[in-house]
Amino acid sequence: MILIERSGRVDAPIEAVWEVVQQADQLPAWLAGVRQAEVVSGEGFGRRQRVHAADGASLDAEVIAYEPPKLISWRERAEGTGMRAEARTEVQIALTPEGRGTGVRLTIVRWPSGPVSAALLRLGIRRIGADLETSLTRLADLATVTA
Repeated sequence: MILIERSGRVDAPIEAVWEVVQQADQLPAWLAGVRQAEVVSGEGFGRRQRVHAADGASLDAEVIAYEPPKLISWRERAEGTGMRAEARTEVQIALTPEGRGTGVRLTIVRWPSGPVSAALLRLGIRRIGADLETSLTRLADLATVTA
């Protein structure tokens, strides 16, 4: 298991931040590495969505935690071959009110499909961490506009 986590603060109320993070179609606007996302079926807990990554991977995802306005988490599985195939990834976005702003914690947990996949993921930890930091900045910009 490989865990990468970053935290930050958004100068917008938790409801405004939640409005952005809980919408699948908003993911490309703020979550680094996402080219496109759409809901396949359902809503809230159990919602199924398709996430198209910038690296060309197509990921089926299911929302496994949904607690408005403080937590959304989904589990992804990639289709096809390559480093992501058969690996499991969980993404979690946790929000906490902080005065007139919102604390945001982004967490990615990956269970590699094998030793080669694990080695490649470990090499990419810094890039993934940088992507999460970029995501926090984008989220802050987007949420303050919608607030």
